[in-house]
Amino acid sequence: MPSISEELLLPSTPGKFKDKSHAMHRQFYRCFASTSTMFLWALFLVALTASYLSFQSFVDSGNKYFSAARGGVHWEKQVKTSARVHRRNGFSVLVTGAAGFVGSHVSLSLKKRGDGVVGLDNFNNYYDPALKKARKKLLNSQNIFIVEGDVNDARMIARLFEIVPFTHVMHLAAQAGVRYAIENPHSYVHSNIAGLVTLLEACKNADPQPAIVWASSSSVYGLNEKAPFSESDRTDQPASLYAATKKAGEEITHTYNHIYGLSITGLRFFTVYGPWGRPDMAYFSFTRNILQGKPITIYRGKNRVDLARDFTYIDDIVKGCVASLDTAKKSTGSGGKKRAAAQYRIYNLGNTSPVTVPMMVGILERHLQVKAKKNAITMPGNGDVPFTHANISLARRELGYRPTTDLQTGLKKFVKWYLSYYGYNHGKSSS
Repeated sequence: MPSISEELLLPSTPGKFKDKSHAMHRQFYRCFASTSTMFLWALFLVALTASYLSFQSFVDSGNKYFSAARGGVHWEKQVKTSARVHRRNGFSVLVTGAAGFVGSHVSLSLKKRGDGVVGLDNFNNYYDPALKKARKKLLNSQNIFIVEGDVNDARMIARLFEIVPFTHVMHLAAQAGVRYAIENPHSYVHSNIAGLVTLLEACKNADPQPAIVWASSSSVYGLNEKAPFSESDRTDQPASLYAATKKAGEEITHTYNHIYGLSITGLRFFTVYGPWGRPDMAYFSFTRNILQGKPITIYRGKNRVDLARDFTYIDDIVKGCVASLDTAKKSTGSGGKKRAAAQYRIYNLGNTSPVTVPMMVGILERHLQVKAKKNAITMPGNGDVPFTHANISLARRELGYRPTTDLQTGLKKFVKWYLSYYGYNHGKSSS
């Protein structure tokens, strides 16, 4: 059967006449038809080659992305390198919430003394992720690798434990803030309860099982009026959902300790502040508003009583966290097997010197050399408590914990950092 090209070249009534040039035309046609067919095949091959190269480029770029992202060869190498220990009898530590305020400081402290550190953070937008990215950049400069992922990702957590036999876990990832719970209660359950259980399950199944230190909160004391707050005090009257999730975390960790023999230490932090802090904290937002000439709102308790907080400088908190790791007795169980008399501890980490909020504002005014515009109102029912005051005698005795930074000194360091990071008129153009 003739091809389409042959049909177009032959006369409409073949065989009706004879032409002397017929043989020559036939040879020409065969040559032309053959050339045309080859040309079409060539086009096809060119198109096929281009498609293959495009696909290969896509695969290669995908492989490069995958190797740089979670699960690739390059990713695994980064995790292993970051976890490498550089001191005798050092630790390999998984730090969750590593791009957070406390997490970044703890990670740097551990790395500085030669421990291996792998960070984990989901970089959520509870507050400006740019600050978290800046902390990440700081950690990267010290060869600390941060995995971008959620603590609820059980498969990813399990993979990290497959790559690195972590000796310790410092669990600092959490949904923070008392008032935000009114807007987004589910985020607290997701992070502070479900995320904790996911992590504990991974630790339970790890071989060897790591010792765990995690951040509870002074908020668990809730409506307790006995001062100073001691670890033996009642914690069954939470004043906020945040406090309730942290209290639930303490009960959950106790259960995992009892059933699976995990070595667990809970730390009740008291109002942590300092450089690289959280923008949602009062001292931080007060600083911004004072510099911008905006009024600040100062809450008062019943009968116009000033609120007071046991402000604790970040360096002192870090010392307590590291001491908790150093004194944690590693579990002898593995893969979910219970061991007898596993260690379970809870400590207060505070400064044990409460300061009223108006006094704190006065210190900021002196360091900023700007007078604040103040609005004093009665504290609404948003979960805040009138005062916090830590009894740290247990931590002092068992951890050697001794805070050394008073609020005057600590806020001076914070203001210096704030001005160097944001500048004097941070955000003024957007006001």
